[in-house]
Amino acid sequence: MGLLLLLMTAVAGLDAQQVADTNFRPPIEKPAYPVGKGPVVLIDEAHFNFHTATGRYLPFAELLRRDGYVVQASAGRFTAEVLEAGRVLVISNAMNEKNQNDPNAPPLPAFTARELAAVRDWVAGGGSLLLIADHPPWSGAAEDLGKAFGVRFRNGVAVNPKDRGGRLVFRRSDGTLMDHPVTKGIDEVATFTGSSFQVDAPGRPLLVFGPEVYSFAQQNDPDPVPMKGHLQGAVLLFGKGRVAVFGEAAMFSAQLSGPTQNPMGMNAAIAKQNPQFLLNVMHWLTGLL
Repeated sequence: MGLLLLLMTAVAGLDAQQVADTNFRPPIEKPAYPVGKGPVVLIDEAHFNFHTATGRYLPFAELLRRDGYVVQASAGRFTAEVLEAGRVLVISNAMNEKNQNDPNAPPLPAFTARELAAVRDWVAGGGSLLLIADHPPWSGAAEDLGKAFGVRFRNGVAVNPKDRGGRLVFRRSDGTLMDHPVTKGIDEVATFTGSSFQVDAPGRPLLVFGPEVYSFAQQNDPDPVPMKGHLQGAVLLFGKGRVAVFGEAAMFSAQLSGPTQNPMGMNAAIAKQNPQFLLNVMHWLTGLL
């Protein structure tokens, strides 16, 4: 139990100390679109998001811009009119205002019933959604939105107790990185703790937990749940639209963590293929794959 406490404390501490690595610029051999000519990507900033286009997801936004996408912040509550302005909606670690003020309170939904209906109808009509919900409180905040697309988030922290750094690596060689157009040319993808989920609707798993991963509901959880076979990444078709779901957010950013500014995310040594994986996800969402 001492190791679990160490891991959970480390997760909480890292969340408070993460800043964007503004010097991170991985090469893009052949951008998908001319600069500023690609589809519009809206990054949600209306729901007390931990990751925003000008904050911790700046490296995310800049990578997409260099691939030709037009990336904009979305500061309004979700309505048909707001969503019509974009081709892809990115929601990363949204939360309810009450949980922002008290992270230890039971997780509350981040979105209203009207917003859920607006997003669901927009995707069914041909929009694309990238939904990212990390460990609590974010997994709980996204629970209702996930259910709208047949995704069931587990509100817990997914960790490998043998890795004190909270890192998880999905590899093609051991069957945890699944074969799909999104994973073409990718041998491994790294994540950094996060949450887990299952998909009830027809979908395709991308990142599948092996037997070494457990989910802890809280620091003193006496009965952690084995996550073998549960997911941390998947894609699915919904009506005329597409949905990509991930249970971890740092994997798509490039951050400097803690007082020693350790790389965490796409800039980490174990995540060299994460930038191309992110571009593959976006290319699938916009119909290039």
